[in-house]
Amino acid sequence: MNRLLRHVEAPPASAIPVDHVAFLRSLGGPAAIRLRGRDRTRCRVVVTLLHGNEPSGLVALHGRLRDGRAPATDTLLVLGAVEAALADPPLSSRVLPDGTDLNRCFGPGALSGPSRDLALSILEAVRAVGPEALVDIHNNTGHNPPYAVAARIGDAERHLAGLFGDRLVHYDLRIGALAEETPGLCPTVVIEAGRAGDPASDRTARRGLDRFLDAGVLFERGSEVPRLDVFHHPVRVEIAAGVRLAWGHEPEPAAQLTIAEDIDRHNFELLLPGTELGWLAPEAPWPLVARGADGADRSHELFARDGARLVARRSIVPIMMTTNPEIAHSDCLFYAVERQRPAGDPGLKPR
Repeated sequence: MNRLLRHVEAPPASAIPVDHVAFLRSLGGPAAIRLRGRDRTRCRVVVTLLHGNEPSGLVALHGRLRDGRAPATDTLLVLGAVEAALADPPLSSRVLPDGTDLNRCFGPGALSGPSRDLALSILEAVRAVGPEALVDIHNNTGHNPPYAVAARIGDAERHLAGLFGDRLVHYDLRIGALAEETPGLCPTVVIEAGRAGDPASDRTARRGLDRFLDAGVLFERGSEVPRLDVFHHPVRVEIAAGVRLAWGHEPEPAAQLTIAEDIDRHNFELLLPGTELGWLAPEAPWPLVARGADGADRSHELFARDGARLVARRSIVPIMMTTNPEIAHSDCLFYAVERQRPAGDPGLKPR
């Protein structure tokens, strides 16, 4: 097995520290933990902590290991950005200082370096077990209901998403995430369990994890497919380079763009044309870039300047809106998606 992951074989519950941070320290770095299931002929994979400040998956895995209950099948548990998670204060750093986002290093275009090497090691470990399904558990920095993300949307992915919630985003961007590389290997979903540090997010992750591990059959042929809200073709909305950004209830004098302080309350709401998102300083440059799968900038199609206000130009459904300046600058401000409504569904309530 590869050298960048510590491989742990079937640890007994008595060997798991009571505290989840102490458990993380005991791993000594990124780890792949193999559990023996009641059925040894199949294997499932759970990945978490690809970002060091997203702890719900860790909390769920730690609780499950402490319980000592055997899963339905063999299971591989992968914990990635352990060093970032243990940087002081624990579970507050997405990446190490001057480090590279691990979950942007799985694609073929990633730059070489320690994070790329670890990403390849994780992929190697996942491929080695020939999994029947993979779940990758994350948190957000803003207020979001639980939802799943998948690069492919078939019955298997819908079943996996339904273990955790009732929303599924069909993701067709390429940013180097793990979940972009594994759909050809097995059904794969990313679970966004909710805001980091919220006990409700931890409960969502644990409940879904138990369902995933305990089900004798995940995708029974002919079984009813869960009824989900499905959102398609996310557009990644980023802050343009060099734009000075702030959050507040009114324009900040030193900022070129002030985002409404409670913007994350709009996640998964239908925003109609004219909805105010923030304020622009006089003479401020155009502040946004919004790219979909084709790479074209759609920011002027989706947003507009209305005097000093930044508003929605057309109806959008935002997800993963953040109020964290570091995330807004290093990753993105939010994603904008379209929604597929089941027949007879009146649609989302507009703002």
